[in-house]
Amino acid sequence: MLICKPMSIGRRITPRQIYIHSLYLLVLALNVSVAHAEETPLTLTDALSRTVAQNPSLRVFDFRLQGLEGKSLTADQAPAYEAGLEVENILGSGALQGVDRADYTLSLSSVIELGGKRRARTGAVSSRYDLMEAEREAETLDLLGQVTQRYVATLALQEKLDLSARAVELSEATFNTVTRRAKQGAAPEAEVLRAKAALTQSRIAHNALQTEYEKRKMALASLWSETRVDFQRLQGDLFRFELGERFEVLYQLASDSPMLRVYASERRMRDAEIQLAKSQSESDIRWQVGARRFEETGDTALVAGVSMPLFAGRRNRGEVQAATAARDEVEYRQQSALLQLHSLLFEAYHTRQQSIAAVEQLRDAVLPDLTQALNLTQQAYERGRYSYVEWTAAQRELLSAREALVEAAATALLNQALIEQLTAQPMTQGQATPAN
Repeated sequence: MLICKPMSIGRRITPRQIYIHSLYLLVLALNVSVAHAEETPLTLTDALSRTVAQNPSLRVFDFRLQGLEGKSLTADQAPAYEAGLEVENILGSGALQGVDRADYTLSLSSVIELGGKRRARTGAVSSRYDLMEAEREAETLDLLGQVTQRYVATLALQEKLDLSARAVELSEATFNTVTRRAKQGAAPEAEVLRAKAALTQSRIAHNALQTEYEKRKMALASLWSETRVDFQRLQGDLFRFELGERFEVLYQLASDSPMLRVYASERRMRDAEIQLAKSQSESDIRWQVGARRFEETGDTALVAGVSMPLFAGRRNRGEVQAATAARDEVEYRQQSALLQLHSLLFEAYHTRQQSIAAVEQLRDAVLPDLTQALNLTQQAYERGRYSYVEWTAAQRELLSAREALVEAAATALLNQALIEQLTAQPMTQGQATPAN
């Protein structure tokens, strides 16, 4: 079964992100070359680097981090000072008509924050930086996984297209042989018509594959925001597999992958939010000082005052409870994600193992036998011992086995790419095992 999955301003890609980028280069053991001209094949190296540089889904993190920097500046500010002007005893009746007996008070006020509110605010924003970086890393892994999977699928289709071209050549050779035998009186005219129809059908199938191949190339180029394809072919060895670790080792690596580190970063963010909510339970002291002028006597006096809200802790219990519940939820979501990861990794690992075994069996046993059988059948047909049906059946069996070989190799590499995406590690253990 085929399994497919699926910075603050001015920050550079971290060494780990560079490593994540480079580990995908081992999927197909491709030659390192840059391909921008139409006559140069596209390598996986170039597809990955162009995607990282040009895909818009990674650029949004820059703007999100800009927003976090703005929030950080706001969170780190002390309470604002407030200037006030109060006028009393104006526009009344009798002796208080007009403003002649008005009293003016000019004041300055602010708040003394208690409970470490400023530190809690900045800590909450700082924890969001870590979460954003973890999300960026996980998004990068997911995107590079998409590139690798589309690249492998397109490379497999390219291999099928080459097989289809060989099938057309085989149909042409068959048609020529049957036509020659018919002219010699050794084959009926009906066989010529059947061979001609088979040739036409093989050309139709080849054209359909060619169209699908162009569509796959366009889908691949769209990952680096291109609306046209600037390459003709892909470069890579479809029949080359890396020696992998045991499943237990891979699962241990996956348990510490960026996909799960997102939950750890989110839990730290939720802890910071709990501290922020608890800090709000401590009442702040509001102070005010000023000067008052009594217009009737011309005297001035100093005024001062402090105030503090009552029962702030009791009124804030709901916010603390909500923040704690959000933190506890993260743990169970992480456990659920870990179970899903185990299931996905297990399926990908064993599918890859089975596909590699199928490639070896097809390559070492099935294809040699079918190739020899086709040669013997063709010789027998030309001698008049076998019929046209037996000869074309042998051709179809060999072509089907070659297509099955491509499918098995593509399945193995797609699952290898998925395993590397889940573990954020290359599967290389030593040297690669090529399948010729």
